[in-house]
Amino acid sequence: MPSSPQLSASDKALFWDRAARKYAASPICDLPGYEKTLARVQGLLAPHLHVLELGCGTGSTALRLASGTASYLATDVSAEMIAIAQAKQLALPPAPLRFAQADAETLPAKEPGYDIVLAFNLLHLMHDLDKTLQSLLRLLKPGGLLISKTACLNEMNPLIPRLALPLMRMLGKAPLVQCFDAQQLCQRMEQQGFAIEALERHGSKRRDWRAFIVARRPL
Repeated sequence: MPSSPQLSASDKALFWDRAARKYAASPICDLPGYEKTLARVQGLLAPHLHVLELGCGTGSTALRLASGTASYLATDVSAEMIAIAQAKQLALPPAPLRFAQADAETLPAKEPGYDIVLAFNLLHLMHDLDKTLQSLLRLLKPGGLLISKTACLNEMNPLIPRLALPLMRMLGKAPLVQCFDAQQLCQRMEQQGFAIEALERHGSKRRDWRAFIVARRPL
């Protein structure tokens, strides 16, 4: 898979800062599919578990899930996204939830501390996917889960990843992306030490190119 020029954390943050208000105002494109994903994740959470969410955007998912956990840290590279999420949080009942700005590709090395790491609509945006997966494996406790839902662009119309996306990137309208299918993503996870427990599709439309994957760090 060809490598793309790497953006700094500040460059990525600037792109998503500019997109934040429009992103926050946009409706969820497949609400039934989103609700199915939330229900599936809620079934994997428990009040004693510590959760990290990467790429939380404006916090909609974190605000729905955090009450079912012991602690929930939701992060995003964009300070503007985090500010919107924190404003939403103020209007809701207290929950064991904290928002913080952080780049998923430059997470600090630390002892394993999380039972679950969530990565929704994120992994295809990583410049170095393998390195990111290695970091996530280290962040998880033995037996912990990586739960992701990822756009698999190689399952879309070939004109989109080959023509439309490069043009949009050239115009500054799209971020850098990785192109793979669901099986290739599972293989990359397995190569970094994860055991795949589930590969599902939650979309309500006939063709769903977003892969929901549950992967476990072995004991």
